[in-house]
Amino acid sequence: MYIGIDHGTTAIRFATGEKHFKISRTDAVSFEYRDLGCLCDIDKIEGIAVCYSMGDSISDITGIDKVENRGVVTRDGAGEHIGGGTKVYDEVKRSGIPAIVIPGIHRTSPTDPRFKVYSHQTSPEKLGIAYEVSKKLGDDIIVCDASSNTVTLLISGGKITGAFDACIFAPGNVHGAIDVDGIRKIDEGVWSANEAFMHAGVRENVPSEMQNKTVAMFAAMECASMRLLNKNAKIAVAGSLAPAISDEISSLLGTKVYVYDEWCAAKGLSSIAEDVFEKGKRNILGLKVSV
Repeated sequence: MYIGIDHGTTAIRFATGEKHFKISRTDAVSFEYRDLGCLCDIDKIEGIAVCYSMGDSISDITGIDKVENRGVVTRDGAGEHIGGGTKVYDEVKRSGIPAIVIPGIHRTSPTDPRFKVYSHQTSPEKLGIAYEVSKKLGDDIIVCDASSNTVTLLISGGKITGAFDACIFAPGNVHGAIDVDGIRKIDEGVWSANEAFMHAGVRENVPSEMQNKTVAMFAAMECASMRLLNKNAKIAVAGSLAPAISDEISSLLGTKVYVYDEWCAAKGLSSIAEDVFEKGKRNILGLKVSV
């Protein structure tokens, strides 16, 4: 049995190909690896794919014993820091079960060099989404994950071309790009840059009746911009907002949009673990596997 672990913004999700469960990041501080027993017998787990934060200090899919500092440059920066993700990662490592750490996409990743104007393109769990979607839709896809934040990836020929992270373009419910008002509050010492990022989503800045429409519009813009690089790419939307915004995105783009649920990332990560540990794959979405 193979397990994927999605370190999301509000929860950590665990999945095999058949079962799944989630816990809040706050509750995850008491997680123990034997809690995985609700998915299957611990002795039957043959491999795990785990994510941690931005995954910005590694570029390969890497065996957990080879990874330093949990695969991040620093825990400081964009996002909320609670400790649940740290506990889950450390428990996976402590378990002794074969495990791989999925990298984020950043300047040392094998993407189109034009995307590297930005230091960070996407966090690791979005690769789980892309892998799961590619199994269904093929090697040319645009995947937009919309929830607390909005992140869009382009996969061409089965390899990741690039991505827009939440702090660059489309807002989500909580996070978004820092605009002029945010910059002023940073300069005035009212907010840190991270606080500005966490106040830039639609919940705080758009009337409730316009929030989903706003996310849908900007998500569609991200998808449309990715299509400049691959006009034949199919479009998929995942995340907690996907059911609410997919029709609007489809209308704006004039094309079919495929919808995936909140378990897509964890399931895709489970498939990555299976393909690495059982099938011996050494390349996933254009990323080298080093176990």
